[in-house]
Parts: sequence; C-alpha cells; structure tokens
Amino acid sequence: MNDIRLTPEQSMLLVVDVQERLMPAMQSTTADRLLHNTILLVRAAKLFHVPIIASEQYPKGLGPTIPDLAHQLDGVAPIEKTAFSCLRNPTLHSAITALERKHVVLCGVETHVCVLQTALDLLEDRYTVHVVSDAVGSRSEENRLIGLDLLRTAGGLISSVETVAFQWAQCAGNDAFRELSRLVR
Repeated sequence: MNDIRLTPEQSMLLVVDVQERLMPAMQSTTADRLLHNTILLVRAAKLFHVPIIASEQYPKGLGPTIPDLAHQLDGVAPIEKTAFSCLRNPTLHSAITALERKHVVLCGVETHVCVLQTALDLLEDRYTVHVVSDAVGSRSEENRLIGLDLLRTAGGLISSVETVAFQWAQCAGNDAFRELSRLVR
C-alpha cells in the first residue's frame, strides 16, 4: 500500500473552480464552509511551502475565482479550463506534473463533477489523492456525498482541513505550528 502520510515536501494543493457563479448555486452554509476551509488550506499550504495550483472552469460563463479566495491565492494565477478534469487541460496537466510530487490535496467545486473527474484522472496517473471533505461542495448535499463515495471507492483518501494541515505541520513547538494553531481557532 502507498504511504498515505502527507508531508510538505511531497504534497501539492489543487484548488478546483471556486468561482463567483458556482458558489451561489450551493446552500449558503455549504458555500460559506467551503470558502472558509479552502482559504484555511491555502494559508496552511503557504505556511508550510506547499505549492498551490488553481483552476477556473469556463470563467467567461462562470466568473472568476471568488475574490476572498483570489486575494489569498496572491501570486497563484488560476488556469482556465473547459474540460471537467484538470488533467484534461494540457496547461494544468503540465503544471501538476512539473511539481514532481505524488500527493495531491484536492478541494473545490463540484464534488461529483470536476473534483471527481480530476481525482479519477490523478489516480489513473498514480498520484495519491487526498480529497478534503470539508472543503469540497456541490449544489446538493446528496451529490457531494455521492462524489465522496465514488472517490473513496476509486481509491481516493477522504480527509479534512485540519487533518491535512496538521500532517503538514508534523510537530508542535515552532513558529509555523503556532501560526497554524491561530488559523484553526
């Protein structure tokens, strides 16, 4: 079995399609939770020097990345796509491959469409995929749960924001850990 432990040196964060016209289609509590937790993941990734890649599905129609998240992604330009899977876009595929890291932490929208199809392609390419259950969403909770179930069945690891962040931290008693502790309060 593959080592499922996350380290900053072997991880990347892939933020999928957290866009202006997709988020309002979700229940407000779901959208708020997803945005809050995605921002927390981005901040933790930066804290532990984990590279971040972001995508936008057809931004002409679905709008850009949510401004609060875009602000946190400062320095990370989202890559446009029209295929549901990020790996079906040559620019995204190249960006992921170029990092030479085998653990992909995956968050975003929609769990049963773009997140699922991206995860399936990553698994096919022999990546270990960590889907952050409290940082993914769909227009309905039923579709989110179906997406998570399919991901688990396919071999994806279902995780949470804090599980990912504390694996990246690895230990307590340093400045990075203290900053992480402030983030999760």
